[in-house]
Amino acid sequence: MKVKNGFNVKVHYRGTFADGTEFDNSRNRGQTLDFEVGSPGLIRGFNEAVVGMSTGETKTFSLTPEQGYGLVNPEAFQNVPKIQFEDDFVFVVGGAVVGQGPQGPFRATIHEVRDSDVVLDFNHPLAGKDLTFEVELVSIDSPEQVQMANWNTRMKKAELFEIAKSQGLSVNTRSTKAQIIEALSA
Repeated sequence: MKVKNGFNVKVHYRGTFADGTEFDNSRNRGQTLDFEVGSPGLIRGFNEAVVGMSTGETKTFSLTPEQGYGLVNPEAFQNVPKIQFEDDFVFVVGGAVVGQGPQGPFRATIHEVRDSDVVLDFNHPLAGKDLTFEVELVSIDSPEQVQMANWNTRMKKAELFEIAKSQGLSVNTRSTKAQIIEALSA
């Protein structure tokens, strides 16, 4: 089976910059990246690259900033007075700052340290970077397989009927709930 949009996949990946420096590796965490292909929560270029892959296949691909985390937005830099930080805060260029703002939690990087203020960069840390990924597709589940795996006897007859039909099982609208469950269980 080959990956299509809407399929759920598990991948291991290694991400590097153009100079070969590793910025992330799922194997180091001992956990796959699990996602629905085509979902908005993942960068577009990564989504597009796994389409067409098969279980066990490994693929290496590079993404431009536009395909990854976008270009650096100059409007995402903000001057912040040092007095807004805790007294013992250590200001280091490149250091991370996390906090709570009017729109909720935020993360920024210290871009510049001045006498009375700091310049914070609110761009994603990987914005403006060319990225290379080596991806191994560990598993694929089609939407039907996910649906099939998630059925249970507490579901309504109509829901069970739709799942059974999507699997090509011989049930019809006159089948009882018990008959549909029996077909799904076989």
